[in-house]
Amino acid sequence: MTPAWAQRQAELLSDCIVSPDVFQHMVDRLSDFAVPYQHCLETEAGQHNVPLYLVGLLSHLDRKNAEQIAALVEVERLVMQAFIGTAPWDHRPLIAVLVGQVVERLGEPDGIIAFDPSSFPKRGTHSVGVKRQWCSHRGQVDNCQVGVFMGYVSRHDHALLDFRLSLPQDWARDAPRRQACHVPEDVRYHTRHEQCLEMLEAWGDQVPHGWVTGDDELGRHTQFRHELRARGERYVLGVPCTTTMRDLEAPLPAYQGRGRRPKAPWQSVRAWRQSLTSDAWTHLTVRDGEKGPIGIEMVKRRVQTRLEHKRTGPAEWLVVTRCLLADDSTSERQSSPNVMEHDGRYGYRYYVTPTCVAAVELEEPSLVELARVIKAGVCIEASFQRGKSEAGMDAYQVRTWEGWHHHMALSLIAVWFLIVRQVALKRK
Repeated sequence: MTPAWAQRQAELLSDCIVSPDVFQHMVDRLSDFAVPYQHCLETEAGQHNVPLYLVGLLSHLDRKNAEQIAALVEVERLVMQAFIGTAPWDHRPLIAVLVGQVVERLGEPDGIIAFDPSSFPKRGTHSVGVKRQWCSHRGQVDNCQVGVFMGYVSRHDHALLDFRLSLPQDWARDAPRRQACHVPEDVRYHTRHEQCLEMLEAWGDQVPHGWVTGDDELGRHTQFRHELRARGERYVLGVPCTTTMRDLEAPLPAYQGRGRRPKAPWQSVRAWRQSLTSDAWTHLTVRDGEKGPIGIEMVKRRVQTRLEHKRTGPAEWLVVTRCLLADDSTSERQSSPNVMEHDGRYGYRYYVTPTCVAAVELEEPSLVELARVIKAGVCIEASFQRGKSEAGMDAYQVRTWEGWHHHMALSLIAVWFLIVRQVALKRK
């Protein structure tokens, strides 16, 4: 990076939205930070534009799209738009560098891999993958794109690692729209569960972890849970309040002496929760990001859930949490229907975790450990909030497949830069 650009970078970052302490280190560190990512690109123009775009994402701009960033860093508008929107560079090597850096700084054996879809409201129908679908950002069905993200949470911090654009089936089958948005020929429709498994397959061995977690969109699909168990993955996944289960610890009905011995009745997890007495709940205090200690009450029971076609699933632990509605930090995200219910005082959420993976029986997890994993989902929501508020994650104006992936990769890298500087300042 030339001295002239270093001086220009300092001028640009003087208006950055982060704190003054972090700003001072950003001025000195961004150039060195960008070097491994620049080396991933083959062209000199691409290498030159990586730090410029990162500066734009970290700047004071209220609209962090290619046009505005180009004006800020004094680059020709069409050059920056082409770099993000249509240039044929592969974002995946940059993600590989990102994953390696996150593992080096945050990795621990019982870390948590968290999968979470995030929506990006859009106008019109021409941007790649846009359709009317559940938009968690607005809490309703709306016109949006959806990305499926893989995050990592440890006791040190949390970061987003990788992502996939959720390409709806009607898009995958529409050749003219695919061509207009430059969707590669080898890209086919994949469910979001398949995309999560694909990312787990790509990074699971490299990223040290003891748990996998996700919301009810993943947990409600019993096949996804089966795939995780087959891979030896221990999970905590949300399930809807309508999930059908059988309490394996409940007293059995009296045996009449002939026929099959009776089993506990099938019921919804909501109905089971409503039958609990007040002394069934265990109170825990967990730390939830910047909001300080938060109280949560939990109950755990060994159950079986019902699979498709009324088949009986394997034994799992059902975990129910309740928080005072004023303290339920997870309510900041607009959940899909049947996820979080309340009785006017408490908000209730439901999760399942396996008793056996890859034919190996597991020790019963403690409520403290389960609470730690459940709160990882809140950390990933905080990562999305930071990306969208501080690094322009949702500010793009691109329609192409390449453009969405290029912008998203650089947004994740920009957020990671903020985390690196924050961690460094804490250590000092």
